[in-house]
Amino acid sequence: MLRLKKFILLSLFIASNLLSFEPFTDKELLPAIEQKHNTFAKKRASLLQERLDMLRGKSDLQKLEGVNDFFNEVEYSSDIQISSKGDYLATPWEFLCNNLSDSKDYVISKYFALKYLNVDHKKLFFTYVRSTKFEEPHMVLTYFETPKSEPLILDNDNHKISPASKRDDLTPIYNFNGDTLYKVGKNSENSHKK
Repeated sequence: MLRLKKFILLSLFIASNLLSFEPFTDKELLPAIEQKHNTFAKKRASLLQERLDMLRGKSDLQKLEGVNDFFNEVEYSSDIQISSKGDYLATPWEFLCNNLSDSKDYVISKYFALKYLNVDHKKLFFTYVRSTKFEEPHMVLTYFETPKSEPLILDNDNHKISPASKRDDLTPIYNFNGDTLYKVGKNSENSHKK
């Protein structure tokens, strides 16, 4: 339980705008990425900016799909396999440059990309779930069109965006973002319905 509390606090800290998702078009940033990482990382950064530019002015659903598809191209790996640091929250830039990530990092990167695209951050939630597939904590990004609507699930494991009712492999525990923390469940006060 201590690990969950630590993770939620760190995630809330990040989600409360301490990181900003600025475009990669800064002329000084791309060479720095290439020098520190490699040409592949620089190309991924350029491709992300192209994708974000293409999605500007599209509907929220089109933005969700475009961002979800882009970030889901990154290979999954656990924090231990990536950095041997245990629980580690990567910035979107680290996520792209490493080209390896765990579920928390997919959610963080998708969240900030969608926020950059002016998707209302009050509709986006980091959702801590139990998964029948994984034997460790798993995180997905959820999108609520309205506070009472059924959320859409953006997941690095199941790449298709689905309504929560179609994801019987996931049991939500907490929904949170920079403003709100909800315990999810039938008996929970202020819970969002699955």
